[in-house]
Amino acid sequence: MLLLRERLEHYLAENGIDSPIVQLTPDASTRRYFRFQRDGRSVVACVYPDDIKHAAHNYIDVTGLFRRNGLPVADVFDFDEVRAIIVVEDLGDTILRPVLEQADDTKRTELTCSAIKLIAQIQGATSSANESNSIASRLKFDVEKLMWELNYFKIHYFSTYKKQPLDAEIDSELDAEFMQLSSELENAATTLCHRDFHAANLMIDHNGDLRIIDHQDARMGSPTYDLVSLLLDRVTDLPSDEWLNEMKSVFKEERRKVGLADFEPVDFDHEFDLQTIQRCLKAAGTFSFQSAVREKAYFIPFIDPMFRIVHSTLTRIDRFPTIRKVLEAELAAAE
Repeated sequence: MLLLRERLEHYLAENGIDSPIVQLTPDASTRRYFRFQRDGRSVVACVYPDDIKHAAHNYIDVTGLFRRNGLPVADVFDFDEVRAIIVVEDLGDTILRPVLEQADDTKRTELTCSAIKLIAQIQGATSSANESNSIASRLKFDVEKLMWELNYFKIHYFSTYKKQPLDAEIDSELDAEFMQLSSELENAATTLCHRDFHAANLMIDHNGDLRIIDHQDARMGSPTYDLVSLLLDRVTDLPSDEWLNEMKSVFKEERRKVGLADFEPVDFDHEFDLQTIQRCLKAAGTFSFQSAVREKAYFIPFIDPMFRIVHSTLTRIDRFPTIRKVLEAELAAAE
């Protein structure tokens, strides 16, 4: 922590900037954010750890892609490549997640629909990503990446968080089902995705507009990936099927508005279900890691709802019996 702040202090001194530094509260990121004054206005510095300096280049590349396509990401004022510091527009302190938690149903749905509109706009930038050879166009939710995320769940939930590694036979059976799931989702990986599009990565700026943050990991994936993340990530109360179907309809309409092709209803629901299984298991792995390794216990309450969402989906589609059996054991143990 001290080293990251010192790096920023050296940057300020070198650039003749005399300003107090205020550390901002991080979420699950290893990056650190600091607010300071530059040229009479408030700006935010994102300081990257040495071991992920490459991510700074991803951020610059994807920010350029998003801004060229009218997506509301923060303007970049400076990039110190040596120190891995990016100075960006200060979007304020209002993160969408707590606003949604305090909103009534009408307001929550309104804000969610606004966020869904942004997902469609991101997907509308797919051709631009390909034409510009953006880093995002060269990364993909292929089998390797999807399997990595599923194994991340398996390792960090059972071994890191519970300290109860899986039996070798069950572990092997899970791998086989994970591979089948990943192979099917790879075939759907045709669209630009934010990759971590949830309410903690959306902000409401000084003008009351939604702004996108933490977009440096954008890549090609299923059209349902960001939608699943937005609607199901970090919930404690499972949304109703009626509400989910309403939001799916909004998503399809917003895609039509940006000129994207319609889905066949059966195909869309099938893809949404598969992505729900993969994304929610990966999220459970993240919550487990953050809780056990980084001692962020506030992630623990989100693990069980992820399991319940996945189990409900598995029960409905009647597939992947080993994943279902494993989750049933975990849910029963938690009762």
